[in-house]
Order: sequence, then C-alpha cells, then structure tokens
Amino acid sequence: VLRDDFRQPPGDVVVAAGEPAVLECVPPRGHPEPSISWKKNGVRVSDKDERLTIRGGKLMVASTLKSDAGVYVCVATNVVGERASEPAELVVF
Repeated sequence: VLRDDFRQPPGDVVVAAGEPAVLECVPPRGHPEPSISWKKNGVRVSDKDERLTIRGGKLMVASTLKSDAGVYVCVATNVVGERASEPAELVVF
C-alpha cells in the first residue's frame, strides 16, 4: 500500500549563501513504510556530497551554495511504486 497524500510536503526555503538549509518532507503512509529520496530539477540528489544529509525525510544542506538553488521534490518509494511531492523551491541569495 502507498497512499497518495504526503503528510507534509516540502515548502519553499529561502537562505543566504553559506547558511544551512533544511527541506522537510513527511511521506504518505505506506506498507511497507516508504523510503525517501530527493530530486533536484528532476535529478536524484546523491548523499555522496558531504554537505548534504538525508535523514528521516529531511534534506539538510550544511552550507548552501548558489548552485544548490533549484526545485526539489520529495520521492516516497516502496514495493508498490513511488509518489512525488509537490515541488518546493530552494532560493539562495
């Protein structure tokens, strides 16, 4: 089972360059519990970048760069399929 509705979709975030940013997402209820990944401008975000941490639905950017700005989508995935949240924009000024 994977419901359609995100319990908390990510919201737009505006930060100054160098500041930390957090995008929060609470996925839809599902069985098994869905795992969370993130996409930026349609491309999956890799947590290989040491500035990025994905933990429990949160995408944390330690110190934002101009290049982090973009449109982010939270993706919930389980065996049934996947659901994408509404997009949220990260603005870095």
